[in-house]
Amino acid sequence: MNFKFLRIFILLILVNISFTSISFGFKLKKENWKPKDTVNFVSKYYKENENCLKCHGQNIYEYRNESQGINIRHAMSSEKIINRDAFYQSNHKSFKCTDCHSDEYLKFPHAGELRLEQMYNCLDCHGNDPKYAQFHFEEIDSEYQKSIHFQMEKDGFTCWKCHNPHYYKISIRNTENLKKTIAYDNSICLSCHSDYAKFQLLSDKEEISIIDKHDWLPNQSVHFKNVRCIECHTKANDSLLVSHLIMPKDSAVRRCNECHSQNSILMASLYKFKSKEKRKDGFINGVMLNESYVIGANRNEYLNSISLVLFFIVLGIIVVHTTFRLAKKVKPKKK
Repeated sequence: MNFKFLRIFILLILVNISFTSISFGFKLKKENWKPKDTVNFVSKYYKENENCLKCHGQNIYEYRNESQGINIRHAMSSEKIINRDAFYQSNHKSFKCTDCHSDEYLKFPHAGELRLEQMYNCLDCHGNDPKYAQFHFEEIDSEYQKSIHFQMEKDGFTCWKCHNPHYYKISIRNTENLKKTIAYDNSICLSCHSDYAKFQLLSDKEEISIIDKHDWLPNQSVHFKNVRCIECHTKANDSLLVSHLIMPKDSAVRRCNECHSQNSILMASLYKFKSKEKRKDGFINGVMLNESYVIGANRNEYLNSISLVLFFIVLGIIVVHTTFRLAKKVKPKKK
């Protein structure tokens, strides 16, 4: 029997199976994302809001100084500029400005004491309201108060430090393109952690480099594009779609097998909203395959079984072949 030919044949079968399993992961990737919200939304308060946005919607504003009889132009502070398109795509797009801000802002020039106006937080509107019970705002607030953000900046850190009330929109529940959602969610973290000028408003720590701090992470750019910061930096919560318990850096996920395994933590976080679909065409954690192929986490039960059978067949052939070779060597020579 030509064992060399048999070994080559078996090797070709195994290579073919490997490429087949990999191709499953890449051909299911979705494209052509179309957002449900569009800039074509027209608020019934559009005209009222324009009274504010004619100044706060642009870089330069102008007003008449009646005492001097002249027009004065000023540059609008970047923190006070509101992007109309982003606002009318946000969760709060149906609001008028004075739903959240004092009616006194309708007078111009604005009174100086309005700068000290106490802003609403999420629970002021959404707390203990049955309409918003599915979002678990009370539990989110409880988690947040245990997080490293709250512990370090109890007075200065609020919901709005991460979730701009003018632009924030739910992404993970409605997403049709997970990559865009990942980029959107990560931009929330990076708006402080990669902008030292903004970071200094909340912390006295020295400037850090996100790239350098993650230099231990293999294929760094691939990870940054395919998982959110919170996958590694929060503690998963079964009752919340997005965990808000930000952990200290020493508690961050660092072991590869926590994601790259059958019991991947990604199923309890990034893919949680879709995790009811546990199998897809025989794949473990098959819902991931809609977006990408995660080594270790995406395995096909059928291919696992076939590979196991082939392994023992090959092992058996090797054992038999070795036995015959050894027997041939020790066979006594004829005199």
